[in-house]
Amino acid sequence: QVQVVESGGGLVQPGGSLRLSCTASGSIITIYNMAWYRQGPGEQRDLVAGIKSDGSTNLADSVKGRFTISRDNAKNTVYLQMNSLKPEDKAVYYCKMKVWSGFTTNLEVWGQGTLVTVSS
Repeated sequence: QVQVVESGGGLVQPGGSLRLSCTASGSIITIYNMAWYRQGPGEQRDLVAGIKSDGSTNLADSVKGRFTISRDNAKNTVYLQMNSLKPEDKAVYYCKMKVWSGFTTNLEVWGQGTLVTVSS
């Protein structure tokens, strides 16, 4: 069993910053990829940022230059630093991890989501 829990969402004014965290716990041998997705009202869930086990990252074009993804392998945690937030960044942000757990080498685990609201 592996659980993933996000934190750090909330209300912020346009131009402000937030840092999301996501931590995995349970029977974990290693975590390969970590990623953040978001889903706005009435929209599909889209990839925002991803980071591989080697530290290489990819960002959606809409957040490049504003968001940064990083990971702390010792803490089984991934972060999303969000700067210069815009109203269109409002969404529920979900963390997804690809984990080696027990005999399952390719387990994908989603968090429950954390709401980010950008409004004045």
